[in-house]
Amino acid sequence: MSANRLSPRIAAIAPSATLKVDGKAKALKAEGRPVISYAAGEPDFATPAHVIDAALEAVRDPKNHKYTANTGLPELREAIAAKTARDSGLEVPVNRIIVTNGGKQAVFESINAIVGEGDEVLLPTPAWTSYPEVIKLAGGTTVEVFAGADQGYKVTVEQLEAARTPATKAMLFVSPSNPTGAVYTAEETRAIGEWALANNVWVIADEIYQNLTYGGVKATSIVEAVPALADSCILVNGVAKSFAMTGWRVGWMVAPEDVIAGAANLQSHLTSNVNNIAQRAALAALTGPMEPIEEFRVAFDRRRKLMVEELSQVPGFRVPTPEGAFYVYADVTELLGKEYDGKQINTSLELADYILDKVEVAIVPGEAFGPSGYVRLSYALGDEQLVEGVRRIRDLFS
Repeated sequence: MSANRLSPRIAAIAPSATLKVDGKAKALKAEGRPVISYAAGEPDFATPAHVIDAALEAVRDPKNHKYTANTGLPELREAIAAKTARDSGLEVPVNRIIVTNGGKQAVFESINAIVGEGDEVLLPTPAWTSYPEVIKLAGGTTVEVFAGADQGYKVTVEQLEAARTPATKAMLFVSPSNPTGAVYTAEETRAIGEWALANNVWVIADEIYQNLTYGGVKATSIVEAVPALADSCILVNGVAKSFAMTGWRVGWMVAPEDVIAGAANLQSHLTSNVNNIAQRAALAALTGPMEPIEEFRVAFDRRRKLMVEELSQVPGFRVPTPEGAFYVYADVTELLGKEYDGKQINTSLELADYILDKVEVAIVPGEAFGPSGYVRLSYALGDEQLVEGVRRIRDLFS
């Protein structure tokens, strides 16, 4: 038997760095240690009551106990079409929508539907940890285009053009961003969309944080900014973040009809239909009262301000103010290359390990999202823990 029991592609996949850090923090908590974790990318709120009620009702309905359409419940696809028109400015029929098992499956199917062997995908970084792994699985090559804190973590058209080659097939566009919370302006979005259209570059726009913006900022969809891009753009979204439904696993993709047909074929062999109870819950989320969702957003906004204020007092932390999502992405390069307790720390990965070991606070190092020198902290946790964790970090470096 071969020494390598796994296929080369599976063996090459790196584990999710964010889940790895969160898992380590939870293991330490299970041992009784007072760990505060800023690692998880999920709201700490309970799913709204009307969504849970819809799920309970769906459980009792025998029609939900059977297979349903591979592409999603018709009613849910109609609701997704309405949301897409409202929030992304794109009118689409339901045959351009597929419901997936969370936003991750939508990302996986989107990339695999259009990316093949030898294709290059431009990835503005810092970026979510799973994108490069999915591109790799599809046989493509990730070309990172980095924008640091000095650019507000937003790439320019000039950077994208410098990275483009004849092999460039697609680019990821994520606004608001995980991990940085950066939101592209309407003008910046339009410029990137027009560049992609002029150069025949597909756009995969991950809009999962679309409704979590603050201070009057709007996340302009790239297809709203450049309507002509609709035939070469895939929108990815879901109920996980805005509706506090990460565990329900319902996402979707909106794309040209041929791309949806391809994704539907893939999904038919992967998972068939998404859990019907979860789909009914997602339908209630999209069509029900939005007051609980606004309460979540207002709470995140308060925590955002608190996190930036507190973290800015930590020596060596440079903290741009995020305008969306629920993360702060701090530049910590000033802390690197120094000795702490007799040990030199040269990377943000080493710095994150040091902070966890010394003060039992879990943060995600920049290596999970791009270059070293940065750390991500989620403010999707209670105010008291938020302040206490930052206080521990401040005391460590003061």
